[in-house]
Amino acid sequence: MNKSELIEQLAVRKDISNKRAEEIVNLIFNSMTEAMVEGERIEIRGLGSFVIKSYDTYTGRNPKTGEQITVSPKKLPFFKVGKELKERVLG
Repeated sequence: MNKSELIEQLAVRKDISNKRAEEIVNLIFNSMTEAMVEGERIEIRGLGSFVIKSYDTYTGRNPKTGEQITVSPKKLPFFKVGKELKERVLG
């Protein structure tokens, strides 16, 4: 499912216009993005949690040349699947 399909599902299930459904979905996604930019953890019960993981500097290799390179520290978003979702997917 992609974002436009999610918007369409919301519009159909709640009997609202696609424009209104799009506003709602965008509000949710923008709020989640802002929270993560501020370093907050997001937890949605039954689905999972979103956190920012920090990685220190490390020595890596250029895959083309094999040359050692220093990779700068970075922060990346990470999603951890919740127990309920995991159990539903696995059956």
